[in-house]
Amino acid sequence: MSSPEPTSPEPRSPRPGRRPKALLVFGDGTTFEGEAMGAATTGGVAAGEVVFNTVLSGYQEVITDPSYAGQILTFTYPHIGNYGVNAADAESAAPACRGVVIRALTDRPSNWRSEEGLEAYLTRHGVAGITGVDTRRLTRYLRDAGARPAALGAVEGDGATDEATLRARASAEKGTDGVDLVATVSTAKPYTYGDGPYRVVAYDFGIKRTMLELMGRMATIEVVPASTPAAAVLDRKPDGVFLSNGPGDPAALPYAVDAIKGLLGEVPVFGICLGHQLLGEALGAGTFKLPFGHHGGNHPVRRLAGGPVEITSQNHNYAVSAEGLEGAEVTHVNLNDGVVEGLASGEVPAFSVQYHPEAGPGPHDARYLFEEFRILMETGRPPLGRLHNRERSA
Repeated sequence: MSSPEPTSPEPRSPRPGRRPKALLVFGDGTTFEGEAMGAATTGGVAAGEVVFNTVLSGYQEVITDPSYAGQILTFTYPHIGNYGVNAADAESAAPACRGVVIRALTDRPSNWRSEEGLEAYLTRHGVAGITGVDTRRLTRYLRDAGARPAALGAVEGDGATDEATLRARASAEKGTDGVDLVATVSTAKPYTYGDGPYRVVAYDFGIKRTMLELMGRMATIEVVPASTPAAAVLDRKPDGVFLSNGPGDPAALPYAVDAIKGLLGEVPVFGICLGHQLLGEALGAGTFKLPFGHHGGNHPVRRLAGGPVEITSQNHNYAVSAEGLEGAEVTHVNLNDGVVEGLASGEVPAFSVQYHPEAGPGPHDARYLFEEFRILMETGRPPLGRLHNRERSA
């Protein structure tokens, strides 16, 4: 007699008063248990490259940073959501990450600025999450294995999935290598921000609101799509060009590198994060992927001239290799692993940093770099000597 066909088990219903059980599953079968939150409570599934961030506060700014497009975000700090969310702290109109992993979700935020709970915010924007995860074990796994794709979802309750389906989703996920994620977050049409006296064209590779706020005090900014060619920028006759942060692999953006090459020597250029990597490629340097990236608010960076140390906020998985760099020098390095954190040209008015001087909520050690951009626009002279001679801002 033939054996009966195997059937999938019926999804279990969560016990009353308890969140549905959820899993985070990697393609190699490594699994982390927890409970569903956000859109995962109603059957939402998230798949993407998993990274960890070590900030102690600023979870809303991190979640809404467009640089996290394509990724599932893990917070190493255990209590997340304790002060809620509000419109003023968002770095973009909606969360950019695909999913969120935390140790303990605060159900009742306590802050006079709170306008909404974190879970309600994630649910409203369709972001699936998992809470109750052993994030210490998960961080150790990512540290050893590197950032890699996974999928998360509820395995009981309404719309439940199962472990095999989540593993298949994780195995099918491409990650960030060679993927143009900028196209998913860049503005579709130009817009203007700020009313300062200088005129700046800002490339939107995934630009953060705080960057626009800080530059908007000194310039009127026209934000343009990532695909805008150099000629269209120069036709606007700007005093300077800003290259924003953004997600993913700089090697997947040859059109952006070509545009930057067309701008160098024609107009002052300042780049941050992905903008730094793209400027590096335009100056002949290479880029490479870090094992698990730099994501946090306490990375020490040394300015090579004079040796002052800045505590910095960082969010990137790729970095610049100084090999092949032409007509420019490394100005800053990461003290944890020696990664290139800053470049400045000795021939044309252009410089960049890998970290985030605009960091919200902080640290603010490097905000002097926006003044350096203003001086660069005012003088039009290569910035290398000035950065070498500058004393650290208070």
